[in-house]
Amino acid sequence: MTYNEIRKVFLDYFEKHGHKIVPSASLIPNDPTLLFTVAGMVQWKGVFQGTETPIAPRVANVQKCIRAGGKHNDLEDVGFDNRHHTFFEMMGNWSFGDYFKEEAIAMSWELLTKVIGLDPNKIVVTTHISDDEATAIWKKIAGKEAIRLDKDNWWAAGETGPCGPCTEMHYDFGPDVPGGLPGMPDEDGGRYVEVWNDVFMQYDRDASGNLSPLPKHNIDTGAGLERWAAVLQNKLDNYDTDLFVNLKRAVSDLTGVKETDENKPSFKIITDHLRSVGFAIADGVIPSNADRGYVIRRILRRAMRHGQILGHRGALLSELYPALIKEMGDAYPELKHQEKRVVEIIRNEENSFADMLQNGMKLLESELPKINNSMLPGDIAFKLFDTYGFPLDLTQMILRDKNISVDVDGFEKCMKEQKERSRADTRGTKLLWESQTDLPDTIDSEKYDTKTSSSAKVLAILRGEEFVKSANTGDEVEIALDHTPFYGTQGGQVGDMGVFKRNNDIVMNVAETNRVGNVVIHKGTLVAPISVNEEIMPEINQNVRQQTARAHTATHLLQAALRKVLNDDVEQRGSKVAPDSVRFDFSFGRALTAEEKQAVEDLVNKWINEDMPVSHEEMDIESAKKRGAMALFGEKYGDRVRVITAGDVSCELCGGTHIYHTGEIIKARINKEKSISSGIRRITMSVGALAE
Repeated sequence: MTYNEIRKVFLDYFEKHGHKIVPSASLIPNDPTLLFTVAGMVQWKGVFQGTETPIAPRVANVQKCIRAGGKHNDLEDVGFDNRHHTFFEMMGNWSFGDYFKEEAIAMSWELLTKVIGLDPNKIVVTTHISDDEATAIWKKIAGKEAIRLDKDNWWAAGETGPCGPCTEMHYDFGPDVPGGLPGMPDEDGGRYVEVWNDVFMQYDRDASGNLSPLPKHNIDTGAGLERWAAVLQNKLDNYDTDLFVNLKRAVSDLTGVKETDENKPSFKIITDHLRSVGFAIADGVIPSNADRGYVIRRILRRAMRHGQILGHRGALLSELYPALIKEMGDAYPELKHQEKRVVEIIRNEENSFADMLQNGMKLLESELPKINNSMLPGDIAFKLFDTYGFPLDLTQMILRDKNISVDVDGFEKCMKEQKERSRADTRGTKLLWESQTDLPDTIDSEKYDTKTSSSAKVLAILRGEEFVKSANTGDEVEIALDHTPFYGTQGGQVGDMGVFKRNNDIVMNVAETNRVGNVVIHKGTLVAPISVNEEIMPEINQNVRQQTARAHTATHLLQAALRKVLNDDVEQRGSKVAPDSVRFDFSFGRALTAEEKQAVEDLVNKWINEDMPVSHEEMDIESAKKRGAMALFGEKYGDRVRVITAGDVSCELCGGTHIYHTGEIIKARINKEKSISSGIRRITMSVGALAE
């Protein structure tokens, strides 16, 4: 059977047994604990936990998966054995409180032995050591004595969440293939290959590792399509099955190189990585320097490096993408629908990598004759990283072919020293404020309600590099109060401006407001003397605050518009919200066209003109997640968060200040869009009267 035939047989069988057939979920999971969809059950996690209602009592599908980052990472094994993949297809059937162990096992057994015709005597089954029930069922329906194992027969999608014991089915390729039974020391020899795993989802595991029963008993199964193809086509190597044979032929046609035993790893890596990169970008992942974007960039560059090992110097995966569509486009039509965009993104990455590789290789090759003890010095590896953008793992991969290692400790020492130099350059007076360990946190809750300002006590005054008890007219100082309505620079939003008053007379003009930890620092020039413990009245500049709030809400609308016009994988990578302009950095692999920029601007202004309500709510982090609030990548949030919702178009976690109706923004105008690093773009925008 071919891949296309196997998919059809599997889905037809379960449809006849009352299952609703559903399409594959996206490779981008709605789960913050995972970089990618790593198994078919990921989209059903909420159903297993009882927080979501299932679409049917029993469902089945063929799910596209990537295991190449975080806990689930098979990247380094790909190319050097017969069965590892970064991208793979997981066939699965699920029961949500409907059938349980006996019916699940019976259907698996019938499909394997009666429908696709595997020899029952060549199937070995395993169960968990605690699962007497499943062990007895196998004896009853198949006459099988199950091998009882521990860790290998317990399954979970992440560190927390639904989990339970499982039973696995293994196919025996026969005594001519080395390898022992599951659970034996030589089990990795290749003779026995797992072809199906039925998981009995009975428990929910919390962060402390405690198990509690799920509201309903569920079935979660997984059967690797690549392994079924190998078994049904009698191939010991997954990469010798029909789909990969055809993809490898495309690699050979492009590079002009025939596959041999010597270059087989490169053929495997290129064909595997073509699937990961192609499917991920089609689903909206943009190669970048962070998060899942970095994983895809790393996979793409690894494929290109192996293209070069084959002697190929031009575009690689962008040229092979049509072959991927030919093999898998019928089953996954998104590959064809996104072809133009995917090829464009891959080609941009390939061009960027080729330039980087050419420049970096000149340095690397000049250093190779100087290497002692087959180890590249850490400072050279760091220079490759710092100057030419070579990630450490790329340098290691290039040198591995020459049996040269890298002084990783030396590399990390250079990295640490650079970070310390960077901190020293930007500390300013930060260390001086951090030295005031007895200074209490500033109470700044008034920053969200500036209509009810009250007098505040001066707790500390910094003049120059010295803390003083008092300061005089004309002094430039930094002052901490016990409480304040001023917003200190945080989360990309600049701090407030304003004045301190005493008896309605101005004491200090506050030019900027910053934060050091949880202490708010007011910086400016005194127009009258001031002393520690004195009571003053802090007043913010309402015009500046209002314009900053307009800009911040406009930033949220801008992100929503970018995701709508471009794709949902656009993510904020930084921002600066100031009264005179907005700067917004986001992940995207190419320059926006003039039409796209205009469409984004028009959409933001459409939402402004609709005068949508903007709500400001505080809630616990779990409630915010359930609402679908977007979080800034890399930001750490506490148990309580603020959620800013603009109509039905934007919902984000944000501690900044905002307006209450989008109409208050008046107008938005995109001034410039440019690249600031590979995979990261920057938009500058004006709002309000400045935009007009």
